[in-house]
Parts: sequence; C-alpha cells; structure tokens
Amino acid sequence: MPTKILMVCLGNICRSPLAEGILASKLDPEKFIVDSAGTGSWHVGKSPDERSVAVAKKNNISISHQKGKHFNKKDFETYDYIYVMDSSNYDDVMQLAPTPEHQKKVKMILNELFPGENVDVPDPYYGLSNGFELVFNMLDEVCDIIADKLKKHHS
Repeated sequence: MPTKILMVCLGNICRSPLAEGILASKLDPEKFIVDSAGTGSWHVGKSPDERSVAVAKKNNISISHQKGKHFNKKDFETYDYIYVMDSSNYDDVMQLAPTPEHQKKVKMILNELFPGENVDVPDPYYGLSNGFELVFNMLDEVCDIIADKLKKHHS
C-alpha cells in the first residue's frame, strides 16, 4: 500500500499545490501518493493560482490538473504524513486532530530543513513578484530532504 503525504496551506492554490507537485516529482508514484488541501474552503474545486502553475511549469512540473480541496478530519485517517506551510495552518490542523496519535502526523514543512525553528513558508499570494519563485526554491530544497527520508523509511 502506498505511503500517503498531504501538503496543507490556507487556500490550496499557491503553496500546497507547489509542494504537492514538487514532492510527487521526486518520488515513485507506485509507492507514494502526494496530495494537497487548504484549511480554508474558498478555492475548493478550483485550479492552482496561475503564478504557481507557471513557476512549476518553468521547472518541468505540471500542477495544472490539481483541484483545490478542503482539509477535514478524515484526512488524519487517510494520510501518513501531513505537512503544513505555516504556524497558522499548523494550529488549524491540530485543532481538528482527534487524538495525540493523529497530531504526531502533523509537521511544519520547513522544520525538515530548519529543525525546531517553526519557520513559515511565506504566502506569495499578495507578495513580491518573485515570491512564487522564492517559495518554489524553498519547497524544492525541503522536498529533497523529505523525499530522501521517505525513501529510506519506506524502502
């Protein structure tokens, strides 16, 4: 049975679709399923932000097929690992966790790169024009670490 990883941000149109696409590109699709969701429900069923689609495409990753999903309690049963993009997403997801065992699945994604520092992946939606590129590079770096850990742990 494949290992399932969920990437979570607020709207599921900027950061988590990129994280999903980047990590999926580094893993064997027969062994790993990577998905994404948002803690907010405004963009359910919608495609990722065109700026995320563009920066992914520039790096030979296609995320245009993704559709926004809303994070819910059932996701704790479905997924083995839940990576959140920032501390506000972390709090929102943890509030829904039914048990301490479920809470253990939730991690701030950049803690894989900067252990224990709880660094947020900045939301590029309203930010600088190169924000999407910065976020892509940040996620690409951390997804290398996550992919290596997953491959070792599930080989």
